[in-house]
Amino acid sequence: MSNYQKIACLFPGQGAQYPGLGKDLYEQLAVVRDTYAEASAALGYDIAALSFQAPADKINLTRYTQPVLLTHSIACWRAFHQQTNPDADRAHSLPICMAAGHSLGEYSALVCADALGFGAALQLVKKRGELMGEYGRGEMAALMLTREAASALAGRHYCGIAACNLPEQTVVGGGGADLEQLLRAMAAQFPRKRSVRLKTEGAFHTYHMIDAALKFRETLAQVEFKAPRLRVLSNFTGDFHDADLDALKSRLFLQLFNPVLWHQNLTQVYAGGADVLIEFGGGLGKGETSDSKRPNLESMVNKTRREAAHPPAYLAVINTQTLQESVAALA
Repeated sequence: MSNYQKIACLFPGQGAQYPGLGKDLYEQLAVVRDTYAEASAALGYDIAALSFQAPADKINLTRYTQPVLLTHSIACWRAFHQQTNPDADRAHSLPICMAAGHSLGEYSALVCADALGFGAALQLVKKRGELMGEYGRGEMAALMLTREAASALAGRHYCGIAACNLPEQTVVGGGGADLEQLLRAMAAQFPRKRSVRLKTEGAFHTYHMIDAALKFRETLAQVEFKAPRLRVLSNFTGDFHDADLDALKSRLFLQLFNPVLWHQNLTQVYAGGADVLIEFGGGLGKGETSDSKRPNLESMVNKTRREAAHPPAYLAVINTQTLQESVAALA
């Protein structure tokens, strides 16, 4: 292995899905095929067929997006462990010290930390996606503004802060008409600042998700969690989860209708001394094939690494090419 002593695992959230996600890894690696078979058994439908063959408009439905991404993230994570330590227990073979995930990715991080079984996590995100799609309302937009500036606009237009991704990238959500008024007000007040409408089924992580969260709490209560083996970051607090499992469940409930404090999560990763960050799963880009994609979180990570006293290296495992590159980097 390399001289890296502290590895932080990162997992993306919604927006990192595309038709064909994971097909290249599935065709080449038995551990990936086994992961998809395990996921299909837990979900009650063929997740491989959904991921590889379904059209984008189906994969982009939240009820399917969430299991598709969780499965791909864990498949990438398992493939990486097998490639780096084929004879070792994948849960303990690398010097992984912490894990973090953006929104949905927090569930992948909990699986990585052995706090949640893979099958249980799939059942949770399946229900979470169904409820968010059924009960959620509203729309979302990313504003190239500070949280303070975005909050001032949101508070005047019945909108809420959904995510704090970077010091000057804040996501807001609200009803369609309310969000449109907010964007017009932003254009007038900050003519040089960009905004990007997001394709989602609702205003995730705002008050528009409270009904979904109340239903989801019933499901959370029935699932068994264990104390995380690794430190796992909470989107709700911005800090690490503690060993109190009731508190962990509470924070997953609250995460649904409160902002994702992702920039704070990354700051905690850097403060924790990680010397390499590895992103697992998903992909972005206009190309249609896996090898044309780039990692979902890469841009945010690269914009914040300079904040660290000793900036960590960054790797990704999202397809066969990046798997090979990351394994070689750690060899």
